[in-house]
Amino acid sequence: MSAVPPPRTEEPRPAARGGRRSVAAALLLGDGLGPGLLLAVVPAVAAAYVAARAAGRAPRPWTLAWSLGCVALLAVPALRDSAWPVGLAVLAAVGLGALALYGSRTWPGVLLSPLGFFDAAPTGVQWAWAGLRERSNGSRDRWWPVVRAVAVALVLLLLFGALFASADAAFADLLGGLTPDVTVGDSPLRVVLFLFGLLVALAAARAAAAPLRWDRIKVTPGRPRSRVEWSLPLIVLNLLFAGFNAVQLTVLFGGYAKVLEHTGLTYSQYARQGFWQLLWATLLTLVVIALALRWAPRAGAADKRLVRAVLGTLCLLTLVVVASALRRMDLYVDAYGLTRLRISVAAMELWLGLVIVLILAAGLFGARWLPRAVVASAGAAVLAFGLLSPDGMVAEKNVARFQQDRKIDLAYFQDLSADAVPALDRLPEPHRSCALRGINDELSDAGRKPWYATSLGEERAKRILADRPVTASYSTCSKLGTFGSRIEY
Repeated sequence: MSAVPPPRTEEPRPAARGGRRSVAAALLLGDGLGPGLLLAVVPAVAAAYVAARAAGRAPRPWTLAWSLGCVALLAVPALRDSAWPVGLAVLAAVGLGALALYGSRTWPGVLLSPLGFFDAAPTGVQWAWAGLRERSNGSRDRWWPVVRAVAVALVLLLLFGALFASADAAFADLLGGLTPDVTVGDSPLRVVLFLFGLLVALAAARAAAAPLRWDRIKVTPGRPRSRVEWSLPLIVLNLLFAGFNAVQLTVLFGGYAKVLEHTGLTYSQYARQGFWQLLWATLLTLVVIALALRWAPRAGAADKRLVRAVLGTLCLLTLVVVASALRRMDLYVDAYGLTRLRISVAAMELWLGLVIVLILAAGLFGARWLPRAVVASAGAAVLAFGLLSPDGMVAEKNVARFQQDRKIDLAYFQDLSADAVPALDRLPEPHRSCALRGINDELSDAGRKPWYATSLGEERAKRILADRPVTASYSTCSKLGTFGSRIEY
């Protein structure tokens, strides 16, 4: 890969955009995530749009798709209380936001675009400062009246807001919920968030106005191998996959008893034993395909047909491996219940299967669209993962299992988020109170948070616990194993 930095598009006149945008980050993120994250980022998106229009960049369909995907992912913290899908959603939003700003379509561009923020942040500050200096020269009559008007508006809001709040307790409570609670103790955090929001807004505006062209980075193709040298290892690998899949299909269609008798494993041990190996096999297959394409023979049409046949067969066989891995996970969940780790790796295996399907389609219809399709599928998978509420699904599955066979691990629920409360609320007492004890304590310790830092899942959990409080005693929950330790695998 070339080490030369990618060139910029023609640089427009400097402009100050986004300085006032970081106020939202300082005010809305000081108490945590939630709707505040989306509200804090939307102004930065607007700043990037204005900067791009000023630089003469017109939005394209893919740019709009990446932007909408980014905003949709940032809505996950407003809906879910669980930190792990929220963290994935924020990281995915950064990736889609980078694609919206830089418009990358090749593998180097797609993978390296997020690094552009490290370049756009410092240069964005210089760019904005130059724009401010240029616009302030001889233009005091334009911006000074605006400053005065904003100052007068703030004074009027503070004055009459204080009077109305002191006159009516209900209005004071409403006003307190709508406005950030800024104290001296958290002022340093607010300042840091303000500066960070300012930096993000300026970086987005700078990248939108003059993006680095990551797609111009050229990757030198590998030296083509001969047909025998290239195809022989892959054909042997295909035969190995075919043999393994034949055994899996035999087991799938009723051969469990014979296999378990021969191996000495229990039903659940057999299910658990192979999933992780099959997950790694899927990941390694993608690596093999990438390396095989790099060194594939490409002298003519016959070579292309050979590559398609060998790698297409490998992809099809890998899909059977994916199905086998998911089947084993299903058996494992039936035996031991659903956990965060199990639902996460199963979701990852599903997405890897989708990537294999996309690679198959690229072999038939061309691979120009493949990098963006893989990223789009990853963004959609992370969004679906967050919207489906994995903690809620874990609780739902385990509650259904308890209703069927009376087996439940109350200790595991103590670390779940507020998203699990609606499902756990259906348990009979005292199991319900013991299952909700950890979540209830965590919500109580967190205290009252403003609306912009409270997710929908957390608000719903608080209403449920307020209507039906936790009542079981410590000793009762201890006898049920609520406070025992456990290892998740």
